[in-house]
Amino acid sequence: MDWSKRQHLKQALALAALPVLSRCAQQDPSAQNDELAKQADAIIASIQLTSFPARQFALKTERNSTELLDFTHEIQSLIDLCHTSGGGQVVIPAGRYAVGALTLKSNVNLHLAKNAVLAFIPDPTRYLPLVKTRWEGMELMGYQPLIYAYGADNIAITGEGIIDGGGSNQHWWPWKGEWKHTPWPVVPANTQKHSRDQLQQWVAAGTPVSERVLSDNRLRPPLIQTYQCSRVLISGVTLQNSPFWLMNPVLCRDVVIQGVNCISHGPNSDGCDPESCERVLIRGCQFDTGDDCIALKSGRNNDGRRLATPIQNVVIEDCVMRAGHGGVVIGSEISGGARNIYARRLVMNSPDLERGLRIKTNSVRGGLIENVALWDIDIGQVKDAVVINFYYEEGDAGQFLPQVRGIKLRNFRVSKAERAFELRGFARAPIVGLALEQVQIRCQSLGVIEHVQQFDCKQVLINGSAWQPSN
Repeated sequence: MDWSKRQHLKQALALAALPVLSRCAQQDPSAQNDELAKQADAIIASIQLTSFPARQFALKTERNSTELLDFTHEIQSLIDLCHTSGGGQVVIPAGRYAVGALTLKSNVNLHLAKNAVLAFIPDPTRYLPLVKTRWEGMELMGYQPLIYAYGADNIAITGEGIIDGGGSNQHWWPWKGEWKHTPWPVVPANTQKHSRDQLQQWVAAGTPVSERVLSDNRLRPPLIQTYQCSRVLISGVTLQNSPFWLMNPVLCRDVVIQGVNCISHGPNSDGCDPESCERVLIRGCQFDTGDDCIALKSGRNNDGRRLATPIQNVVIEDCVMRAGHGGVVIGSEISGGARNIYARRLVMNSPDLERGLRIKTNSVRGGLIENVALWDIDIGQVKDAVVINFYYEEGDAGQFLPQVRGIKLRNFRVSKAERAFELRGFARAPIVGLALEQVQIRCQSLGVIEHVQQFDCKQVLINGSAWQPSN
């Protein structure tokens, strides 16, 4: 179905058929009148959609596409031509195409046909010159993301093809250094630690972004990053083997991520990380990742506070989460805040899934997180069901107190967890307003509950027995 021709998102959603993911996808008819559903639907209806002219620019080559040859120039030339011609669709036919960095431009839909593979070359020199980018919520002049757009309007990546980032135990991933698996030899001089430490120092000192240039950069680029863009669509494609985060919209408006299959088990292989974006729909995607499935962010420390742009008005629906550090995550780079986050009809299940809902911050990062709601959630196996943790990484070592308030969970079912809760606020800055309704959790342990105010529970069952938090 051609989303570019839809005038209204409701029409697109009605016409885009998705399979029923589980019993939780079948809502009670009364849900149509539910206030949370109305708020989520209002966000969806407000999103401005992409729209492209009917013209096509197809990749044509007499070379045998089964040979892994470099097609960077041909594809980038088509993107440029499409852009200067007023826009349209750049079509990548079936075949395997080796490429370096690609820059997406306004009014261009990069379309990968079925059995088309963009295989990114794992050579860091192919992602130069440096561009303005964001890495773990901090701005710098860094490697160009593999597919990058800056200040573009009306852009898309669509189709049934595959985008392979070239990350492996031999390429990109070893820059992480020590990791939970560490299947590569660790050479300290070749890891990201020095680059990461230097970037944090620049952020703390307020160094201009144009001067944040690393001579020996070991910060892996994301697979797809759209920076200060509007009307962004990523639909249908499979993303795999990313050097770093897979999808990373930054400071964008009107973002739709639909039916994307994310498979990447390397370090920091987050599936989708919208940062400081407004009006975002993540719908019908599958996540099988080495880190968070979906992580909502708004900048780290002074950079997040300098830009002061929250991640807001986000709807996540009809997704499946398998392996990952967390299913729906807010943080940890959350200094700019987060608000109006809605997630519904999600299925999570894996022995390698660590947390269902996770909010992570500390007193160095701070941030105001408010009005978050998850409902109609089915979780099979997970380690921790619900996590709100103010002691992430640096812990209580700063002066920017986190504020978390107005968190709602309803019709939230967990079949098997090691712990039901890890709720750790500060005595001087407690978690405020946590409401659970129709929640069922089977677990080995209740977990940790520290400094939570206004903890309201209705029809909450822990291991089949009614439960209320102690005063």
